[in-house]
Amino acid sequence: MEDYCYYKNFKIHYKVSGSGPAVVLLHGFTESLDIWNDFAKGLAVSYRVVAMDLPGHGLSECVAQVHTMEVMAACVKMVTDALDIKQFVLIGHSMGGYVSLALAALHPAMVKGLGLFHSHAYADSAELLKNRMRTNNLIKKNHYNFLSGFIPSLFTPENQMKYVNEINALVLGSKKMNVDGVVAGNAGMAERGDRTHVLKNAVYPVLFIIGKQDTRLPFDKALEQISLPSDSTALIMGDVAHMGYLEAREKTFHAVKTFVDRCYSDCI
Repeated sequence: MEDYCYYKNFKIHYKVSGSGPAVVLLHGFTESLDIWNDFAKGLAVSYRVVAMDLPGHGLSECVAQVHTMEVMAACVKMVTDALDIKQFVLIGHSMGGYVSLALAALHPAMVKGLGLFHSHAYADSAELLKNRMRTNNLIKKNHYNFLSGFIPSLFTPENQMKYVNEINALVLGSKKMNVDGVVAGNAGMAERGDRTHVLKNAVYPVLFIIGKQDTRLPFDKALEQISLPSDSTALIMGDVAHMGYLEAREKTFHAVKTFVDRCYSDCI
């Protein structure tokens, strides 16, 4: 099933597949729900899978000049409320992980399990904040050029060659985004605060998927956050950067499926 909800009269696009306990999949910056097609198909054998386009991405409209993580989390909750889903396992890739943490902070009782897929709970450093400001200036000047360089940089050099067709598809898909959506998402990430307290206070299992060659998340910081939750599982891959759902599709899907199974082991 594919449909829309309306957040303050702005369209938010989502897809639902399968039936059973719920899993919500959130994509990253300049991506869309399409990144989860293979994962959703596999998970839908046992679960009700909800994938959505975050504001300004895919077929969802911009809802504000700055898409804070809280605003995007409100859109996620709006979709799950519309589907009468009270609790779910939440898996977020990159920016989707930041949104997941915001939702978990606001509505912890809704979270059955939390998966940070190449994502983390830390706020941007002063240097990263300056980089985001420079990035938004580049996006405003020519977001097509920015996206053509940004997306390949998320893969290891070897995988840039191996997955050239997939990278081209991601670039083409991202170029359909309105420049305002790209800017709003980047600005929202800049405004997010530290959410390590969410991990420390989590009463549900937490999954970390980490690539040792991920330039967006230093490996020492990735390891540091693994120790924060009381129930923590990690998949660490040496030959992967930031795009494990493509760079190591089978391995990462198995990690997500096993994690979701464990989260719901008390009710299936």
